Amino acid sequence: MQFEKDYYKILGVPRNATQEEIKRAYRQLALKYHPDRNPGDKEAEEKFKEIAEAYEVLRDPEKRRLYDLYGTRAVRESTGFTGFDTVDDIFSTFRDLFEEFFGFSTRRPSPEKGEDLRYDLTLSFMEAVKGTTKTIKIPKEMHCPRCNGSGLEPGTSPELCPSCYGKGHVTRSHGFFTLTTTCSRCGGTGRLITNPCRQCKGEGVVLGEKEIKLEIPAGVYEGLRLRVEGEGKEGRWGGPPGDLYVYIHVKPDERFERRGNDIIYRLAIPFPLAALGGEIEIPTLEGPTKIQIPPGIQPNETIRLKGKGVPRLDGRGRGDFLVEVTIKVPKKLTKRQRELLEELLALEEEKEEGGKGFFRNLFGRS
Repeated sequence: MQFEKDYYKILGVPRNATQEEIKRAYRQLALKYHPDRNPGDKEAEEKFKEIAEAYEVLRDPEKRRLYDLYGTRAVRESTGFTGFDTVDDIFSTFRDLFEEFFGFSTRRPSPEKGEDLRYDLTLSFMEAVKGTTKTIKIPKEMHCPRCNGSGLEPGTSPELCPSCYGKGHVTRSHGFFTLTTTCSRCGGTGRLITNPCRQCKGEGVVLGEKEIKLEIPAGVYEGLRLRVEGEGKEGRWGGPPGDLYVYIHVKPDERFERRGNDIIYRLAIPFPLAALGGEIEIPTLEGPTKIQIPPGIQPNETIRLKGKGVPRLDGRGRGDFLVEVTIKVPKKLTKRQRELLEELLALEEEKEEGGKGFFRNLFGRS
């Protein structure tokens, strides 16, 4: 069971205290009960955590509003804040504040993930549709071959840091209060490079090229971003490397157009085939394929070949292959062709009682 706490009483400030007054009270109490000033004193440690909890609530306007209106339970339920379990949690939360209080840095180098890299990859239409394997070369920082990444000129050794004497950290005092900080001169290594490698200038890395084999899945499209984990820049302070992001660009195809996972193919057929129907060979993603033209097909009708389009990236089948039909009308006719067409027109007019029919529409006869 958690009891109601009087955070104002814990910090020794009135309920209408300003933020500056709350901050000043916390500073004084933090100095008094700090574990470095009270080594081994569990009671002082608990008091240190209690005043940190009070300050965390009262320094935040929203938490303070909830506390003033409804008490500590409302703060817990609305914000999830339930206090501090360890002293390290307090130092992590209030690190900037302690630096402000005592005038020097408490920061230690923490692992940093390396920067991400970008690579723009252009594919042919069919490579994007069917998938492919590509080997790319990217500029990348690599361990210096001369010093093997040490940053030292071969045959030399680093010197002991005169500021921290090889410990990598220094201890400073502020009255009874002491803080151990990373040595700013050596960056926490305890050593100084006085003879840097001539090739990498002491950095330990040089710019090189790395080959990366990419498996491009079937169905990628223009603007898609593929992530290659761990192929970005190297991390710092033991942090992981960044990632490589490959941006896909696709060249257009003279025969096909892509709409989502469907493929569009525009087919122009002669009008006798449109009228009579029949078989015709067309290009598809799998190569030449014969399709059946139904008799009497109209201009701009579509023949759908289901499941013959682009593979879906999620692996759930494929789109369709859509054949959009147009009808070719010859600009010049032989005498025999004209005679036959005139005969067909006459027959159609008899059938439709003078109305405009298929062939009259094609030739614009009135």
